[in-house]
Amino acid sequence: MQLQKYFASLARYHAWATARLLESNLAPISDDEWHRPSGLYFGSVHRTVNHLLVTDNIWYARFAENHSLRLPLDTELHADRASVIAALSAAVGRWSPWLATLDASRFEGELVYTRNNGETVHIPFAPALGHAFNHATHHRGQLSAALTAMGRPGPELDWVYLLQQKTRAS
Repeated sequence: MQLQKYFASLARYHAWATARLLESNLAPISDDEWHRPSGLYFGSVHRTVNHLLVTDNIWYARFAENHSLRLPLDTELHADRASVIAALSAAVGRWSPWLATLDASRFEGELVYTRNNGETVHIPFAPALGHAFNHATHHRGQLSAALTAMGRPGPELDWVYLLQQKTRAS
């Protein structure tokens, strides 16, 4: 599979898994569960969802806009649940259309950006893009663990479930 198709599939997964987590699993939790410290790296479900939005915005700006957003990783972009969910839902949906505009040769290039500390970074484009999606998978896993700790069902977010749905629909 060529890289362009691989990353297109990964972008679909990123949007699918995020929507599934937000709509099916996090929607029913109480406001107390949403805000309570849950042993997550960023503390609560709320702070972790905000972190997902912050990092999605940072990486998208680096890749698609050639701009380095310099935001602390624990920035609270939205204080209320509905706003952060709507913003994250929109954010994860922009990757697929952007990826469709890329020439296949772009995946062989490099990504240059500036970190929050002012350091300029030069890294291979394709692995960096993989990191952006993998990072979100990591935090969706943390949120899934938090749900389980709350006594709630954890979502089935494995990429293979999306691939199986696509195969059955073909």
